[in-house]
Amino acid sequence: MNSLSFSALVKSENFVGRDFVFSAIDNFLHRYPKGYFTIVGVPGSGKSTILDQLVLQNPDIIYYHAQFPGKNRVEEFFTDVCTQLITKFQSCLNRENLHFDNYDSSVFSLLLQQISERLSLESKLIIIIDGLEAINLADQAIGTNLFHLPRYLPDKVYFIFARRPYKKSHTGLLIEAPSQVLDLSDFQRENREDVKEFIRKKRTTETQSSQRNIIDLIDDEDNFMYVQQVLTAFAEGFYDENDVNNFPLGLESYYQQHWEKMQGDGFSDVAVNVLWVLTVGEMQPMSALTISQEINVDVFDVMEVIEMLLEFMQEFRTDKETKYQLYHHGFRLWLRGCLQGIVQVRE
Repeated sequence: MNSLSFSALVKSENFVGRDFVFSAIDNFLHRYPKGYFTIVGVPGSGKSTILDQLVLQNPDIIYYHAQFPGKNRVEEFFTDVCTQLITKFQSCLNRENLHFDNYDSSVFSLLLQQISERLSLESKLIIIIDGLEAINLADQAIGTNLFHLPRYLPDKVYFIFARRPYKKSHTGLLIEAPSQVLDLSDFQRENREDVKEFIRKKRTTETQSSQRNIIDLIDDEDNFMYVQQVLTAFAEGFYDENDVNNFPLGLESYYQQHWEKMQGDGFSDVAVNVLWVLTVGEMQPMSALTISQEINVDVFDVMEVIEMLLEFMQEFRTDKETKYQLYHHGFRLWLRGCLQGIVQVRE
């Protein structure tokens, strides 16, 4: 693989902006001889699309998506990624040692080392893993890295991750290599400008001349999934001028996936009450203490729920306190509808 300059890539037809992300990745790759780079963002913020763009323009990148069905287990990861490495980097591998009974962490490390030693000076091996939050931790021994990823990396080997928000003390990774985290929430202005550009590209003559309230509805958004689903539904005639508050089928399905993951094996009364408070009224951030006072439970119980659901939250830190809110107003409204029946049954 040749030396990469992601910021200079030609964008695909439906892709806009994100130059600040590509520049950060490009700088990391040129600054460090190896390392781990992580993109963090709430659902719908465009993480997967960014990674797709990197793979589209650089076919030698090894790509793995842990959220695909059956892909969240370590055995499947090693089988898939080792097979890709052998296929794409045959010229860098010792062919006498390419017959394995099974793929595991030792085989993975062996392949990384061999490729690293034989790559040209300007080349890099880049492995992308999307959806780190989907990895099945029950499938791994306690204390091991996510997917048993290596603590130490050979030179010229880089991992690029995308994951939803997580508790910083629970990265799931113990590494001794250069690392950098880019949190998309730290770039609100850039995100909003990119979404506006996306809207400008997707707007048809019809959306410019009629049903203007649809455009007004999304014109100040910074969530790509929400905007894309609304624009698609509008183009298909889902909305009319008098009703812009329904949820398109694609968005309903996306939110349903969130809801199923949030529930896990079942919700406690505390979890239901915490979410109920977060869906009431206007979408304003609330501290764990305020929520605990609202529902009359211990603040530590509230924090346990918030940490469990952190990937669906936005976190706002000040010198005095940290506040939380659900990641998007559309999901908040949809979730309130789901919770109403549960709350009524438990009252």
